Amino acid sequence: MAIVTLLSGIAVKRWVPKIPYLIVSMLVGSLAAWVLNRMYGLEITGITSVGALPATLPPLSAPDFSLDTIKHLSTSALAVTLFALTEAVSIGRSLAMRSGQRIDGNQEFIGQGLSNLAGTFFSGYVATGSFNRSGLNYQAGAKTPLAAVFAGSLLILIVLMVGPLAAYLPNAAMAGILFLVAWGLIDFHEIGHVLKSSRRETGILGVTFFGALFLELELAIFSGVLLSLVLYLMRVAKPRIVTLSPDPRLPKHALSSDSELSQCPQLRLLRIDGSMFFGSVNHVQEVFAEIEGHNPEQKHLGVVCEGINFADIQGGDTLAKEAQKRQARGGSLYLINVKQGLWDSLEKCGALDIIGANHVFQSKRAAITGIYNKLDREICRTCTRRIFHECNKS
Repeated sequence: MAIVTLLSGIAVKRWVPKIPYLIVSMLVGSLAAWVLNRMYGLEITGITSVGALPATLPPLSAPDFSLDTIKHLSTSALAVTLFALTEAVSIGRSLAMRSGQRIDGNQEFIGQGLSNLAGTFFSGYVATGSFNRSGLNYQAGAKTPLAAVFAGSLLILIVLMVGPLAAYLPNAAMAGILFLVAWGLIDFHEIGHVLKSSRRETGILGVTFFGALFLELELAIFSGVLLSLVLYLMRVAKPRIVTLSPDPRLPKHALSSDSELSQCPQLRLLRIDGSMFFGSVNHVQEVFAEIEGHNPEQKHLGVVCEGINFADIQGGDTLAKEAQKRQARGGSLYLINVKQGLWDSLEKCGALDIIGANHVFQSKRAAITGIYNKLDREICRTCTRRIFHECNKS
């Protein structure tokens, strides 16, 4: 039955594309099952059908808001909601990539929530986006969300009028139809691009693919999303930290990341390429400790913040504690090129009060000039490196 359904659908799609091939394949598969059952009998063929659908609408109901119900269902409801939203957004993004459209995940969440709120008054269970129905809509040429509205309205009539006829639809024929739909949605070009481009993305693709084969679809999607989140956190947990030094070959000794350049014996300049949040502060603290251990004479530390978009409470606390440590040793911490988002987050968590607003500079040149005036002049007189442009003026 599955082979007959597949071949008939492929043939109609290839040679008679104007006719809806999915409907034709469903009718052909159902007719073939009916003929075989009449010829040999259901006991011999063993062809099972979907079964007749009840020709009634779901009864009206009222949700139960008792504390006991909420206590017993809250955990399951949260898990099912997470799966449902993840599946809906995954389906939407897959179709959006194929159609060149843009999907708003927040709007999708709102729509899913409203639909489930309404469904509670009609004895409905948790509903989400359907992979099969979305694929059918896309292949049928649907362009707007009204396609789903019409599909839902027609489904009510179909359940009432055609529901009993589902008894003649074989399960194998339904499986063949769904296979036709799923095959058309597989993006082989993108899969090949992922396999060639990124080992991380290949791992996510493999986990999701094999999870869909051996686990439930919802669990497969959840596993792929969780793995992508873990890999993302691993990537951002170690932001790139580069040591900067004034380059005498550049105008006014502009800063450069050339590791062969000499460094000021009193000042270390760093650039952090990544936001300061709970996942990355441990790496930043290790770098700060390593600098202090290897170069204790560099009591002043300037951090170029061009790559830091924000800092959470732990990120701000890390900078504040580093400032306190250096102040106790007679030095200071300076922030250079601070973005508005970083400034706001440091101000809200109180770290800016500890660091000091006068230690924040909005340009590298102003920072070098301001920090140079706070260096120990006795050490500067014996230094022959002439690191900064200001060194040649003193």
